[in-house]
Amino acid sequence: MRGGAPLVVVGAPDECDCPYCTGAEATPGQVGDLLPQSVDIDAMQDPIEVEISASMLLAIGASMSDDFDRAVLGLFVPTFEAKATPEARAMLAAIASVTDGEVSRAATAAARRLTGAGVTAPPWLAELDAPVTLDEGIRFAEPAGSTIMLAGRFQRAGRSHVAVVSLDGCDCGAAGQILLIEADRWGEAIEALLSDLRAGGVDVTKKRLRPVDFRRAVEDALDARVEHDEGDPEVLDDLLDEDGPGYPALALLVRSWIRSLPEPRRRRRGPGHDGELDVASISALLDLLIPGQRGGAVPAQRRPVSLPAKRKKSDGPAPIYQVKVSLRGARPPIWRRLEVPADVSLTRLHELIQIAFGWNDSHLHVFETPYGSFGRLDAELGHRAASRVTLEQVAPAVGDKLRYTYDFGDNWEHDILVEKVLDRDASVAYPRCVGGRRAAPPDDCGGVWGYADLVEILGDPTHPEHQDRLDWLDLDEPTDFDPARFDAKAVTAALQQRR
Repeated sequence: MRGGAPLVVVGAPDECDCPYCTGAEATPGQVGDLLPQSVDIDAMQDPIEVEISASMLLAIGASMSDDFDRAVLGLFVPTFEAKATPEARAMLAAIASVTDGEVSRAATAAARRLTGAGVTAPPWLAELDAPVTLDEGIRFAEPAGSTIMLAGRFQRAGRSHVAVVSLDGCDCGAAGQILLIEADRWGEAIEALLSDLRAGGVDVTKKRLRPVDFRRAVEDALDARVEHDEGDPEVLDDLLDEDGPGYPALALLVRSWIRSLPEPRRRRRGPGHDGELDVASISALLDLLIPGQRGGAVPAQRRPVSLPAKRKKSDGPAPIYQVKVSLRGARPPIWRRLEVPADVSLTRLHELIQIAFGWNDSHLHVFETPYGSFGRLDAELGHRAASRVTLEQVAPAVGDKLRYTYDFGDNWEHDILVEKVLDRDASVAYPRCVGGRRAAPPDDCGGVWGYADLVEILGDPTHPEHQDRLDWLDLDEPTDFDPARFDAKAVTAALQQRR
């Protein structure tokens, strides 16, 4: 960061041989040995330091086990309590502070028992029981309205703490980085951040948010990041960075702070809300009433718990998928045959389909897969983020099928079939188009039936809407529009231009 806005790095342990770094089964002795590595009571002057230590421990453990809460309840909390040292008492208080639910209650009870037994602790540790308030919450946005960054100055027991959450606009508003800034340089740090953004050509607007709105915005960004990181082995690389605590630990810390803010009212999901059914509810009801009968492009099966793991660098380059993308309901058929790397993200595949069919990418889209729906993150519709999911994760074998829908109004549905898995050819530039048929309909023409009407009207100069349709398409002559036209080389050139 410019402008002298430092990242506060506190309580960052070095690499260790603890069970959750090595992957071994933990023992009480090993858990107890974590304390001197995690908490240095004599060196700490602020409860946020022990909170970060606890957050790092919890983040590392959670990354190694799907049931880490059970380990915390059954092993970590009892072991720390049995240790009965000031460090153990501090760690229990910090775990209680940065978690919630059963884990927080168990850690709180254990810390209080140590207090009752006379185990000492620094005076500032009692601050963890004080409520956290928001002095100021700011949303930074680009002119189009997309949030770039959220900055909050929190107050607890007379101490100020500042957290900045950057958002990735290309990742559906998911949190990118979290920075902790020295509170006494709050104003200077914010101006430095604005200066950096404006120097990059971004005209940023600044708006103060109510605590409830600030909490909602931060939670949405953190939740979107969770969706994106699901099943991604590279998330382990974020646990620690060269300066100290990584994103997962800081996300736990920030979540614990915003839990003290007013809870936002969330829209109810599911049937019966305001007497109406939303799209997701209707889809769910259809699946219940007519199981296995909707469409047929996606196998009728229960979605697995998690996606298959992404390809690792050690696995070598991904093969090439030959996929056929067909526009459902089009008569005569309209389709494209593409060759793309198997590890292409679904977001990138969306872009390639847009190019191959000549769509304008001006509407929403979604991929329906055996593992769920992927598109722009939308909890109400049940759509998970497509940007970190690859084609080979959701279609791992020849014959696998997906459904891709573009424009929920015109409802352009495409069937995607994995036809072949090919070895890479060093002489070929990918992606490329190797086949297809007919021109694709223009955007906003009313779906498959509207396109059929458009073709008929353009082919009949006596039709009363003939000239209007020519004007709408910005064509001088009806012959300028040929529904039978298709040029694989031109599609490949367009794909290569965007490559």
